[in-house]
Order: sequence, then structure tokens, then C-alpha cells
Amino acid sequence: MPALGLGRDLAIDLGTANVLVYARGRGVVVDEPAVVALDAMSGRMVAVGGEAKAMMGRTPPRLRTIRPMRAGVITDFETTERLIRYLMKKAHGGLAKPRLVVAVPSGLTGVERRAVRDACFQAGARDVYLLEEPLAAAIGAGLPVHEPIGSMVVDVGGGTTETAVISLGGMVTVSATRVGGNDLDDTIQSYIKKEYALAIGETTAERLKIAVASAFPQMEETKAEVRGSDLVTGLPRTVLVDSSELRRATDEPVRQILETVKASLDGCPPELAGDVMDNGIIVTGGGALLTGLDELIRHETGMPVHMCEDPLRTVVAGAGLCVEEFDTVRSVLTEASR
Repeated sequence: MPALGLGRDLAIDLGTANVLVYARGRGVVVDEPAVVALDAMSGRMVAVGGEAKAMMGRTPPRLRTIRPMRAGVITDFETTERLIRYLMKKAHGGLAKPRLVVAVPSGLTGVERRAVRDACFQAGARDVYLLEEPLAAAIGAGLPVHEPIGSMVVDVGGGTTETAVISLGGMVTVSATRVGGNDLDDTIQSYIKKEYALAIGETTAERLKIAVASAFPQMEETKAEVRGSDLVTGLPRTVLVDSSELRRATDEPVRQILETVKASLDGCPPELAGDVMDNGIIVTGGGALLTGLDELIRHETGMPVHMCEDPLRTVVAGAGLCVEEFDTVRSVLTEASR
């Protein structure tokens, strides 16, 4: 097979919360929220990424903002196709049909994988290769995935959490749950609504999660003001929320993430478990930025836990390395034929 064309071939992390594109020889060229704004009447795409996310909760009736991916699965095929076409054009100007390496959750069904493949081909890709996200994260984190050494990665995305023990280029054990950072936002919205009779938007909940929420008790608890719409009067109102109550509010999804980690460890062969104990667990993904999540995993498993330097870009970095060194790492890719 001929080598991939410099600059024409792309790696995409098609995430629930964010989409990132890596161009061969140029690095990450697109890093945008996975949000699209559409004209409700014509269906025309009005805005994509950060511009569309800024519109969330603020649009008039003629506009609507959507996330075409949920829990790592395409929920709006046509919009996803248009999003991929937009990403490819933004990455290389639309001058050529690129080959794509697309990072996908390991737990996708055959139908869901075909939906990703078809959306990429419809968007103009020449060839499509799928790479499972735990492998992409491990490659991006610089783990020795092709050696006979057990490496464990925990990838907490916006819609899914996947944990895997990897050795000799394959996943020996893998465990996944369709729970991620977006579920934390949802539980925070529900908690504020129930406890304070206050309605807040998705963006406000996300900001509150980043500023205040934590998965493990901290030496100094933090507080933040939250402004929303009073469910009784309909008027704007502000309340003060602290990190301890948000920790209780998000306990269920955090526990589901933790159980996924334990499930991978439970199925790990003894020799590889010893490697993981020596080398530690690598935590990555946007959801891993939840304060104290690494401390909670360390406390509950007794294993060393290390946070990636750039958790938001680890998966696309791994997929990008596959674009750069295609012939060397092709064994970890699945070719998606038309």
C-alpha cells in the first residue's frame, strides 16, 4: 500500500463533547466542541464548534443547537456527515479526499461502527480506518503498547468511559460504560433543580463541574454562585453551592466510572496485573479533569495512578501517530470498506 499523503490524511477523535482533527505532518489542526447550530426551517448549518456552543440555551425558535454524537454513538447521521465534511475542509481546504483514521469507542456495535464508516465515506473520505479509543489513548500517552508489558489506561470521555489493559498491540481486558463527563453535567442540573428549585442550562452545569465539583474530599472545599431561573416565580435567582454537595450529587456516575476500572482489573491476568501495579494506571480524557478523580481511583484500587499531561488530546495524539507511522501500527487499525 502506498504511504499516506502528507497533509492530506487525517486522524479524527469524533467525541461526544469535542471533535479534534490531526493532519499528517502538521499536528492538531481542529479542536472544537461537538456542537452544531442549524436553521430549523431550512436545515442549513449556521455554526459549528465553539461558535455553536456559545449559542446553546440562547437561540431563538428558528435556530437549534444539537450534539450529533451521544455516548460515542451517532444520533443524527446527516448532521454528523456534514460535521465530518466541515472538519475535513477546515483541515486541508477540501482539495483532496483524505484517508481517515477515526478513534471510536471499543463498545460500539457493528451497526454503530458502520454508521461511523458510512458518515465518513459520505463526507468524502477515500479510505477509513477505525481505531479503538483505549488503544488510541495508550499510544497517545506513550505507553509501550506493542511490548509484552501490561499497560492500563482509563479514558473518561464526554459520553463514555473505557478502561483497558493492553499488551502486545491488543486489549487483553476491556470494560466500558456509557457514562462520562456529560452525565456529571446532567446530574448537577438535576440536583440544582431538586434542591434549590432552580433551572440551569447545560453550559452552566459544565462550568460548575469544572469550578467546584470533586470526586474525592479535598483539603479545602470550594464554593461558587449559580444563577438560574426560579421554577416557582420564573425570575432569575442566585444560590451558593459548595463542592461537598456536588460530590454527593455526582456520586452515582462517578461510582459507575470506578466500577468500570475495577472490572478491567478483575479480569486482568496475574502477570499483567503485576505490570500495572509497577507502572500504574494512566487516566486521560476530558472527564478525567474532574478534581480528585485520580485520587479516588488510587484510594479504591490501591494502584499508582498518573494523569496524562494533556488528557483532552491524548486520543487524537494516538490516532495521529497512527497516521504518521501507518505501516508500523497498521495492525491495531480496522479497515472499514465501503
